[in-house]
Amino acid sequence: MESETGLKPHILQAIIDKSNLSQRIYDNTYAVMTKLKEILHELASELDEELEESLDERVRIEYRDRGKYEAHFIFGENLLIFSMQTDIFRFSKDDAVWGNEYVSKEPDNASCGIINVWNFLKDSFEYKRLADEGYLVARIFVNRQMHYMVEGKGQGAFTRAEFGHHLVNKEGLTDIIESAIDYALAFDLLVPPYESQKLATAEQFNTKLENSKMRTGKRLGYEFSTGDIK
Repeated sequence: MESETGLKPHILQAIIDKSNLSQRIYDNTYAVMTKLKEILHELASELDEELEESLDERVRIEYRDRGKYEAHFIFGENLLIFSMQTDIFRFSKDDAVWGNEYVSKEPDNASCGIINVWNFLKDSFEYKRLADEGYLVARIFVNRQMHYMVEGKGQGAFTRAEFGHHLVNKEGLTDIIESAIDYALAFDLLVPPYESQKLATAEQFNTKLENSKMRTGKRLGYEFSTGDIK
């Protein structure tokens, strides 16, 4: 079928280019997620063994594989969730990453897969407190060439200007994990402001779990900002 616009060849090429790029980035990001799982599993075993004589027997360091795109790391009252997004994203044109020649000269380098790291209270999942809040503490970006960048709480890694200078490796991923754990341990559960807690519904208490159904989070009633433990 002929078209007056003559855009068909362009459309076909764009489908090929974008699909191949997205698939390559997806494969790279999935490989990083798989490596993160391996490191988390090893770290949980090591820490649990080293702390065996020092911790109450009810407190364990635990790794849980939650499927292809998610892993849980439990330590004390904390839970870190490593969650890979299956979509591919591109940094917006107003992002500082475009000031980097690695990106400005090769725009495809600005497309990345993302692995998010969330901090929840362990009890939020154990007692199914579905309204409890978690906090995004890190984001790992992976591009088509296996270069990566991380941003987030306690992550003193690379700046936007350094994107393209660091390939994914075990040491770098271990640093990201350890920084996230260290941040979560220092990011304490605060007493919520009285005004944010002074009302409750009968439904919150009319369950077998009673108080465990009360909504909570490390900063419930407070604003979670970039100033929270850098």
